[in-house]
Amino acid sequence: MKAVVVIDGEHYVSVVRDALAVLPYDVAGVFLAGGTEKLRGGEEYGVPVVEDFDGADVVVDLSDAPVLGPRERFLLASRVLATGVPYVGADFRFDPPAFEPFAPPSLAVIGTNKRVGKTAVTGHIARTLARSLHVVVVAMGRGGPAQPEVIEVPPTVESLLELSRAGRHPASDHLETAALTGVVTIGCRRAGGGLAGTVTTSNVAEGARLAAEREPDLVLFDGSGAAIPPVAVDHRILVVGPGQDATAYLNAYRVLISDLVVLLGDGDEVGIRELKDVPVLRVDLRLRPQQPLDGRRVAVFTAGPAPTDHLDAEVVATSANLANRARLREDLADVDADVYLVELKAAAIDVVAETATERGVEVVLAANDVVSDDFDAELARLVPTKAVT
Repeated sequence: MKAVVVIDGEHYVSVVRDALAVLPYDVAGVFLAGGTEKLRGGEEYGVPVVEDFDGADVVVDLSDAPVLGPRERFLLASRVLATGVPYVGADFRFDPPAFEPFAPPSLAVIGTNKRVGKTAVTGHIARTLARSLHVVVVAMGRGGPAQPEVIEVPPTVESLLELSRAGRHPASDHLETAALTGVVTIGCRRAGGGLAGTVTTSNVAEGARLAAEREPDLVLFDGSGAAIPPVAVDHRILVVGPGQDATAYLNAYRVLISDLVVLLGDGDEVGIRELKDVPVLRVDLRLRPQQPLDGRRVAVFTAGPAPTDHLDAEVVATSANLANRARLREDLADVDADVYLVELKAAAIDVVAETATERGVEVVLAANDVVSDDFDAELARLVPTKAVT
């Protein structure tokens, strides 16, 4: 394998040359990461000093702190992985995620973590593009089905309750997307997630084939947490949630493989732009009831903080504990409302909807709209030309 080796000026040149000689690679060049203490000028390493990693099959790190501290090393690892080659060092190895070839026009939404608004962004994109295009969504999740599941009819609260009572996860991302967009959605599962977003196992490739068989104008892939759909897509949108550092660890890799970064909250826009010349948009999410509330007394249940001032309702209670069943049940104990408005997340069905059924209270599902002056324009820019035509 042809290697480019990362070195620094904190090592004597003779030490570096001897180390290069015993590496089990064909060393094509060295990349000087920095440091000057041991450099006198005119150093010869026996191979060229290069400015990038072009042509390498692997990048080997012979550097060390203080030239490359943890943050700097992860940034370098991200840059290397974005070129599609492994990055290895004394006690670590990072391999770039592998992506299955995929022919139809495609777009993926990925995130820096769970509950950052990724599926809300996917839903907004699906609703927007489905007005003029034949869109199919492929969603993967940790609660997805053992075999890819095609949802052609939007689920209702009643059908989701039936799934829950049968032992299924009724708030899986593909069910949420299908219920809130009306777009054909194929549900897949995955297990495990690496630092760069690789999944340990998944059936997404099979789901992608099912999507392609429908000959859509666009296939929209929805990531899971920080895991990236293992499919080679035309474009990616990265969603960064509140409190998330988009350039820390291998999040920088996610930025480098994305064509648009969406920030919810206080993300470091400057740091992202320094890493890559990519559009960065700050957006908000707004709850949108699927049925009219008509000024009734409403209890709102979400997986995180969400504004309710815009709702046509008398909001008598709010809970952001859909992901914490114990606290959610405590929140429900004294709720007195005509309607439960609920995001389709976590315990929305098996706890909130079941409780509503027992009490004879109506359940209304809530979508999340992306609020931004520029998002739809950026989306139009990213949709593959062949999809538009």
